[in-house]
Amino acid sequence: MKNKTIASIARLAVSTMLLMVLAESIANGQYELSWYTIDGGGGRSSGGDFTLTGTIGQPDAAYSAGGDYELLGGFWPGGPLCFVNFKHFAKFAEWWLWEECDEGNDWCNGADLNYLDGVNKLDLKLFVEEWLCYCPTGWPLK
Repeated sequence: MKNKTIASIARLAVSTMLLMVLAESIANGQYELSWYTIDGGGGRSSGGDFTLTGTIGQPDAAYSAGGDYELLGGFWPGGPLCFVNFKHFAKFAEWWLWEECDEGNDWCNGADLNYLDGVNKLDLKLFVEEWLCYCPTGWPLK
């Protein structure tokens, strides 16, 4: 009985010391703000021949592509995303002032953004409007 009482007092003393250390570390500790996402609840969306189903607790879809379709998931999309950048500008610059753009050369390999009169300042205006933004759906300079 005496050993049980001593063991109980020892446990109580150790617990009290741990609580005091924990309370002091909390009082003097640094704040930490972690960044997490909680993905939306389940649901189903459909239109025409297409249906999209989601469930809660799944990782962000990030970026998916297939055929003519692209899907960006979550509020903070992850890679490999398409941002209009210098790589696209270099492809655009290869065709600068080229006038003979048509379906045969895929509208100057995508550089004739308005599909009209070759690669000129009108296309450059369209290009600059997208600079450092997400690539629009069907961005021809990928």
